[in-house]
Amino acid sequence: MGKPLTSTQTREILPLDRAFFVRDPRRVARELLGKVLVRQELVQQDKDRQAGGACRIARIVEVEAYRGEKDPAAHAAAGRTARNAVLFGPPGHAYVYFIYGNHYCLNVSCEPEGQAGCVLFRALEPLAGMEEMARARGIAVHSPADWPKLTSGPGRLAQAFGITRARDNGRDLTSPESGLWIGDDGFRRRSIRVTPRIGISKAQDKALRYILAGNPFVSGPKKSN
Repeated sequence: MGKPLTSTQTREILPLDRAFFVRDPRRVARELLGKVLVRQELVQQDKDRQAGGACRIARIVEVEAYRGEKDPAAHAAAGRTARNAVLFGPPGHAYVYFIYGNHYCLNVSCEPEGQAGCVLFRALEPLAGMEEMARARGIAVHSPADWPKLTSGPGRLAQAFGITRARDNGRDLTSPESGLWIGDDGFRRRSIRVTPRIGISKAQDKALRYILAGNPFVSGPKKSN
């Protein structure tokens, strides 16, 4: 379990460029492990200028790849619709959907424009803004031992980061100016494990779930980790 980032460290996060996402979701998923998701509230100072406010930052420790129209479990399997249009657009954008009638899930679009593919965020390790995350989730966090309650699981992490379809679907995750973006703070990951995806009813045998081995924030049954 990592330590909270200092203010100096948060300034050293470099946004991933769009070329990072113009690739097969399997490769993007693997290389996203260890990167960071950043939510920065943007404060309007005047009509022409915004300034950065409070930050919520967490390391990406579990993701799943979805291969577009060739993947039976993907939202793009049936082709382009109004709901999944972001997946067919430029890479590096947020695709957010509502599931089970109670929570949102965050994905990032991959592949060249016109070719659907995405990576689902399943778990994060909080690094900064834990109080804001707890407030967004409506729970009490008393020590680092409680942090998995914040961002372990796709629904939890979306709630902790204030992610909704209305607010974030289509948002550019390569731009800090969007207020929600993905960056690299120089972290060097060690062991990665690849397993079948979980919580789906189609193509369950495909090994497309990627996790940082041994990380306590990874979601799902222990036997699947």
